[in-house]
Amino acid sequence: MQLPVQSLSTIYAEPWEAVAGPDELARAARAADRLGFDYIACCDHVAIPERLAEAMGTTWYDPVSTLAWLAALTSRTRLLSHVAVGPLRHPLLSAKQYATLDLLSGGRLLLGVGAGHVPEEFQALGVDFHRRGEILDETVRALSAALTDEYPVHPGPRFAFSGLAIGPRPVQRPRPPIWVGGSSPRAVTRAALLGEGWLSQGDTIGGLPEQLRLIASVREQAGCEGPFAVNAIPPALYVGEPGWDVGRRTLSGKPERLAEALRGYTAIGVTHLQLRPRSRSAEEYLDQLEAVATDVLPLV
Repeated sequence: MQLPVQSLSTIYAEPWEAVAGPDELARAARAADRLGFDYIACCDHVAIPERLAEAMGTTWYDPVSTLAWLAALTSRTRLLSHVAVGPLRHPLLSAKQYATLDLLSGGRLLLGVGAGHVPEEFQALGVDFHRRGEILDETVRALSAALTDEYPVHPGPRFAFSGLAIGPRPVQRPRPPIWVGGSSPRAVTRAALLGEGWLSQGDTIGGLPEQLRLIASVREQAGCEGPFAVNAIPPALYVGEPGWDVGRRTLSGKPERLAEALRGYTAIGVTHLQLRPRSRSAEEYLDQLEAVATDVLPLV
């Protein structure tokens, strides 16, 4: 699940989240941990330009500090950055932060990275927006090296380093999994070649099979082996009859109906579903979260 409260984009945030804060965020994370959700996720933006503020909101919690705080409040659920905007930070700095997070959480980090999409954000931080894909390619390779070896070697050209020790070391070996986000052909190819998983961004269930065929083809041609995670985002859920306007993008009704829709994703090869219940209050959110976990997911 993508956590509520920590990002307030009008695409998905509920009105009650605008007046919520750390208490509600902590309750959601603890509930996910107790109910057996595989991961909780936090988004990433450094700054939002005025032209996008109305649509995107201006509240975006920092993923490293937020997930580290939540690591101390939970015991089993994994901690996903979905997604950290990789090109905005030097990979040695990111490796230091996320290795520390993996250690402090007992090996629960899932490092999700993506290219970003806000030009002004890149400009403010002195990063070439038009080369963000190229920069992300090297960032992922450099992150992989720094998270794998205490004395990593990366030849560059942008982030060359060697002879430097990076500690503390993460718990997971050889390193925490890296999942790559984005749904353009280049992003999907990047995920297939450089990561252990793909974070779909807005793909419908009808468009996913073509993306999965691309992933399989790229990995086969490159000789990539091992498990590969495919994370999709189905429509928002509401268990039962809502009695209020949840919009056309929400799946609502009996648990059997919702489970049938979610099984359609697993049938085509999706391994992880990022779920978001609809709600009008923090209490209703927690009630719906429990209904999804106890009434819907066992049927999936």
